[in-house]
Amino acid sequence: MRITELTPTDEVIIQQIAAILVDGFAENWPGYLADRDAALNEIRKSFAEDRISLVALEDAEHALGWIGGISQYSGHVWELHPLVVAPAQQGRGVGRALVATLEARIRERGGLTVILGTDDVSNQTTLSGVSLLPDPWTHIARIQNLHRHPYEFYQKLGYVITGVVPDANGAGKPDILMAKSLAH
Repeated sequence: MRITELTPTDEVIIQQIAAILVDGFAENWPGYLADRDAALNEIRKSFAEDRISLVALEDAEHALGWIGGISQYSGHVWELHPLVVAPAQQGRGVGRALVATLEARIRERGGLTVILGTDDVSNQTTLSGVSLLPDPWTHIARIQNLHRHPYEFYQKLGYVITGVVPDANGAGKPDILMAKSLAH
């Protein structure tokens, strides 16, 4: 596996990533990238100057996964958005390698913190399907993973839950906010 910058001229790889995005988000975030055009638009946005776009390749013509980073707060903070790995490649270290490479690139640019949101729109955690207000921290402290929600993947990589956006995706469908310091 090789991880490299994705560029606008990598059309074959871009098309593969679009398919991976639609497939990868269809169940866990329906409507976000509902079709190939929406996925291609998301990929093309990743080529902006304030972004990082990385692809994991099995060989020169086969994409395994993709990750993006968006500069915020004058480059001190970067949002990890998005991360997707082909379903057949999940659990094989592709996502872990993409995150590690993104973090290294962010450090090179002087970034101190990485943030991300990991939505729960399909009752994968105990934060879904309930009213999180007025005391979201009680719910966060008792979070349980009911059905392979990715927050635990990020925890294994050193990310911590820093909050939640209740009802971000509709009633009882929160966005779980996470962060990791790169300063040390």
